[in-house]
Parts: sequence; C-alpha cells; structure tokens
Amino acid sequence: MSVVETGTKRMLYERVRSYKQTWLAYGLLIPSLIVFALFMFWPFLYTVYLSFFDWNMISPTKEFVGFKNYMDVLTDPITYKVFGNTIIYIVILLVINCSVPYIFAFVLDLVITRFKGLYKSAMFLPAFISLVVGSILFTWMLNPVSGPLAIIFGCLGLEMPIWSKTDGWVILVLSLITSWKIFGYNFILLYASINGISREVIEAARVDNVPLWKIFFTIVLPMSSSTGIYIFIMTIVQGLQYVFTPIKVITQGGPNYASSNAIYHAYHEAFVLYRTGHSAALSILTMAIFLVLLILEFRFVERGIYYEN
Repeated sequence: MSVVETGTKRMLYERVRSYKQTWLAYGLLIPSLIVFALFMFWPFLYTVYLSFFDWNMISPTKEFVGFKNYMDVLTDPITYKVFGNTIIYIVILLVINCSVPYIFAFVLDLVITRFKGLYKSAMFLPAFISLVVGSILFTWMLNPVSGPLAIIFGCLGLEMPIWSKTDGWVILVLSLITSWKIFGYNFILLYASINGISREVIEAARVDNVPLWKIFFTIVLPMSSSTGIYIFIMTIVQGLQYVFTPIKVITQGGPNYASSNAIYHAYHEAFVLYRTGHSAALSILTMAIFLVLLILEFRFVERGIYYEN
C-alpha cells in the first residue's frame, strides 16, 4: 500500500471520527435544548403572541387587537411612573450591592487580619434566609408605631415616618431588604476575586508607601474588574427579581404604584387585573429595554475589563 493511500485512509478515518464526535456532542445537548425550549423559548414566544390579543385568562376566546396593547402601555402614565421606580431601584441596589461589598471585601482582605472567617460567615448568612422571612422581619423591626427602631426613635424624641405609605421612603426600605438578601453573595465573589490578585503587586505598592485608597483604585479595582462587571449585571437582574418578594409581601405595589417596578407591574396587570395582553406587552418592552442596555454594556464597557485574574 502506497503512502498516499495510507494518508487518504487516515484522513477519512479522522473525518468520520470527527463527525461522530460532533453528532455525539449535539446528542448530549438535546436534553438541555429541550428544557430551554419548554421553559424559556416557548414562554417567550407565547408572551409575544399574547401581547397582540385582549384576553383575561378566563374567556375561551382571545380578541386580536394588534399593537393596541403596546400603544396603551406607552400612553399610560402609570407605565412611566413604574419605570421611574425601576430606575431608582436599580441605582440604590447598585450603590449598596456593588460599591459597599467592594469596599468591605478590600478591607477584609488587606486590612483586617483576625476573625476573617467570622466576618465572611456573618455577611453571607442572609443569603440562606428566605426573603419572605426577611421581609416580615424587617416589617416588624421598621414598624413606625411599635417596632424596635420606632421605640428607639421615640426615646430620642424623633418620629419615624410611615415608610410603607410614603413615596420615596418605601422604595428605599424595599431596596434595603433586597440588598440584605443579595449583599453576601456579591461580597463573597468580590472577596474571592480580590484575594486572587497577586500579592506581590500589592505588597510592592505597600512597600512604596502607596495609600490604601490608591491601591484600591489603581490595582484592586482594575484587576478584579471581570468579577466587578459580573456583579454589576447580576445585581440589576437578580435585584429586580428579588425585590418582587418584599413588594408582594409588604406593599403590593402601593401606595398608588409608588413601590411597584416593571416586573411586579407586569405580574399585577396579568394576575390581579387580568389584563393579560397589557402585561405581555409590558413584559416585552421591559425585556427589549434591558436587551439594549446589555448590548451597550458589551459594546462599550467590556473593552476595559481585565480577565486574567
């Protein structure tokens, strides 16, 4: 057998083997694709479908209305109030759950030398507690009449506002409850990222008497930016999902939609007011807005991210 024939057979064998491995890989992906199709793609397509109909989830028939639901959403002043609340939620959650955990992780890794395990456990503990339980606990502690904080304020001659009925205060308190739940998860990830930065770089800076705040901004922050951008995105996504629970448990979107956000408002329209088409249109618009923000993030922010660590 010539060398050419041997080489040709070897190439055919490798090609057949490659095809088998490719189809095996596709076969192993099929269960995951089925799950995605059933629980992600199909609900999304069905939501798009419902957004063009007027239906109350009870009637056996649906009335096709075209883009009327989208026009109703865009012309409804409540929509803009809800999206304004959503932006406020995002800003508060980002400040509390991105900036503060970064500082805490930096201090615990480079400044504090004793009881690190205790501090890490204490900060991560709320992640194991149900958000429903946490919402009830905060409602008791922050009760403006008989709660522990109200009693302390009374001893100091101060009066605690009725936050659940006051615009602004209600969003702040609900954001604090949500932050209490997700703070520990963000902290642990950021601590692990900062702890993975080369000690030689940090120690060299400390030997040169570089201030800690400068080490944070010029070394730690850039070299842990990959984890930081992940925390940034997950805080927005998970924060707006988690805040649904305290809204549902405590305020139900009140007073006068002052505590509602885009996700809860979509639920309220569908399962409380039974305006399914309106809710579906609102959901699609919300997803489109976040998709645009995500594209802008990957387009402009990802360029400056450091991924080696």
